[in-house]
Amino acid sequence: MIQPTDQDPSKGGDFDCIVIGAGIAGASVAAELAQKMSVVLIERESQPGYHTTGRSAALYTVAYGPPVIRALTRASGAFFHTPQSPYLSDPLLSPRGVVFVARADQAQAMAALKSELGDAVDPLDASDVSRMVPLLRQGYGAAGLFDKTASDIDVHALHQHYLRAFKAAGGRLVARADVTAISQGNAWIVDTKAGRFTSAVIVNAAGAWADEIATLAGVAPRGLTPKQRTAMIIAPPANVTPDSWPMVVDVEEQFYLKPDAGKLLISPADAEPSAPCDAQPDELWVAHCVDRIERAFDLSVRRIENKWAGLRSFLPSGCPLAAYDDQAAGFFWLAGQGGYGIQTAPALARAAAALVQGDPIPQDIADEGVTAASLCVDPSVNVTEQVAS
Repeated sequence: MIQPTDQDPSKGGDFDCIVIGAGIAGASVAAELAQKMSVVLIERESQPGYHTTGRSAALYTVAYGPPVIRALTRASGAFFHTPQSPYLSDPLLSPRGVVFVARADQAQAMAALKSELGDAVDPLDASDVSRMVPLLRQGYGAAGLFDKTASDIDVHALHQHYLRAFKAAGGRLVARADVTAISQGNAWIVDTKAGRFTSAVIVNAAGAWADEIATLAGVAPRGLTPKQRTAMIIAPPANVTPDSWPMVVDVEEQFYLKPDAGKLLISPADAEPSAPCDAQPDELWVAHCVDRIERAFDLSVRRIENKWAGLRSFLPSGCPLAAYDDQAAGFFWLAGQGGYGIQTAPALARAAAALVQGDPIPQDIADEGVTAASLCVDPSVNVTEQVAS
């Protein structure tokens, strides 16, 4: 095994593996790989998690998402519920619950969602919805579904766990290392603004920039589509403490509202295609959000305390990709988590690290129905058939 060089890592060096992107995907897989390999984790920003990871209001829930996402989420449950980490002093999960709410004219959408989610949710009638969501306007919620498995994730703590575990295993994190060129000879050569790095393996965990990294490497892009999501913080009505309320999601995903440290986090649940960028909130979507929230809830948005946007990245299949490129030896894709990257990180990182090293997927993850085929999805294939029931 090639050992990390003794030189300043900002000047480059030779490694067993280069991981590009230090968001939750890159940090978690790098931490797993560093247990057995010399790994450098390179990040274009001055700090890891600047983009999507640092802007996520993530939930842990086994109730929804494509089949492979649900399987990865189930397989991540043991870590989230009982993490065995010296780098975590507090629980990663806080119970939250999610109420999917429907107006009378959304009955068909509610029936479709109930059919999709099955026993993972409990049906609610209008009185149940009013009781569980006291801020909802009278008569707005004709029916609902309750996901009792949903919990808030401490995203910062999870991300820091992986970064610290990576460092403890001897990994090298290099920030401000925007990739400028990638070539392949006897090994992969990655030129960055922080130096040149070489390795036999590249893990492309660059999030919204994953197709751009592939293009730099001469690898065919996979049709990744970043989509913008806008969010903002507002104050609750006077003398109202929302902390114990569930998250509320429109059955057609036109909005959501989530208690957040005594405030309310709201979003229009937008999914506008975007170029990879430092996403900023669009004022039109801010206005849409305020309108939808005020129509559904008995509150008036007088002031927006904070607003931001992040990018979620989707492949044509709608499922994540964790596999070597079949046309470029040593180029491994870890991309397309589609907004589920935080809640699937523990299992997806372990599965991806195993596949990088040519090992089988860990048995506890395989037991949930995750296969190598389900993480190497061809858009022409029915993805439901690629995950064991």
